[in-house]
Amino acid sequence: MTDSFDQPIARENTCSVKFDARGAVFGRDDVIPVWVADMDFAAPEAVTRALSERAAHPVYGYTLFPDSLFMSIIDWFRERHGWKIQREWILMAPGVVPSLHAACMAYAGPGEGVIIQPPVYPPFFSSIQLSGRSVIENPLVCDDATGQYRMDLEHLEACAARPDARLLMLCSPHNPVGRIWSEQELKAVLDIARRHELTVISDEIHCDLTYADKPRHRMLGTFAGPDDALITAIAPSKSFNMPGLGLSALVVPDREQRNAIKAVFDSMHLPQCNPFSIAGFEAGYRYGASWLDDLMAYLQKNRDFVLETVNTRLPGIQTLAPEGTYLMWLDCRQLGLDDAGLKRFFVEDAGVGMNPGISFGEQGSGFMRLNIGCPRSVLADVLQRIEAALPGGRQAT
Repeated sequence: MTDSFDQPIARENTCSVKFDARGAVFGRDDVIPVWVADMDFAAPEAVTRALSERAAHPVYGYTLFPDSLFMSIIDWFRERHGWKIQREWILMAPGVVPSLHAACMAYAGPGEGVIIQPPVYPPFFSSIQLSGRSVIENPLVCDDATGQYRMDLEHLEACAARPDARLLMLCSPHNPVGRIWSEQELKAVLDIARRHELTVISDEIHCDLTYADKPRHRMLGTFAGPDDALITAIAPSKSFNMPGLGLSALVVPDREQRNAIKAVFDSMHLPQCNPFSIAGFEAGYRYGASWLDDLMAYLQKNRDFVLETVNTRLPGIQTLAPEGTYLMWLDCRQLGLDDAGLKRFFVEDAGVGMNPGISFGEQGSGFMRLNIGCPRSVLADVLQRIEAALPGGRQAT
């Protein structure tokens, strides 16, 4: 499998956001794209086969969600995460980002507060703002000595105590800082939510992307009680590299809460029943485990390669090994550039397209997010370009 991950796959001219939007996003088409969070690896063969078999039937009509789809979710999370999900808890959804928007509309009224923990994935901000709700920031705390992030639980308590606070959006594992929250942190979040009657939506789309040498990811739902107001967003899209198929699921044990968010989706008549999305979704959870294990072994080597190279050969830039996700958070503050200058340096001088940290909130100022879900040779080229562009840097070889 290592050989297959090493093989570059040409993605240009496939309407790929990551590749074909480079000119629009970066102002040039020749940057190496290591930004948007999809990987440059072929999906598991089982997923491709399932899509081909469905395509072989020439009628692509309105499609039901089969019982086997729900069972694939139940079986995966029981076997992989020790989480026992009941069939009636599952609500299919058109994606995690639409689910964030729907949660704002279902659980907070216009102008009411939604808590997020920046620096965080940009749709956490936009889902609140575009739905007419109010952002309440509970910033993560970065230890300057270690570079490690933690939750500010005391401040979270104060945010939850606000009379307008209704919803907390948790990112677990966290994008972009790569933290896997500890059992103590997760239980503290639930305790705070209980005390202040706060609903929690936990985005756990990266739950399968964890490293063997780091703490185990724990689903927040495994600690929740029957009366907790918890919605968990899940999808195989990151795990098996098929985000373009656009299907996810929400696990909502409470019937009233499940009906509330379902009503939001129903009000917009959102079609979720794409026959190809269904086929790929189920095939990933049914047959993708060994591919995922091989992927994470490869990504761990990518992670370690980037960690060693950045911290020893790129003065002014530092990074930590993420505990989860295939995203690395590069601390570029010692380069002494503002955020506009930082983007210019990477795009114009190095020819590398990454996500600017400032897009994850003001707490991301001075950082860049690097996607390591690509062949190692691509990462080597990225790092060589950056090294050559740095003051006194060596020419890339």
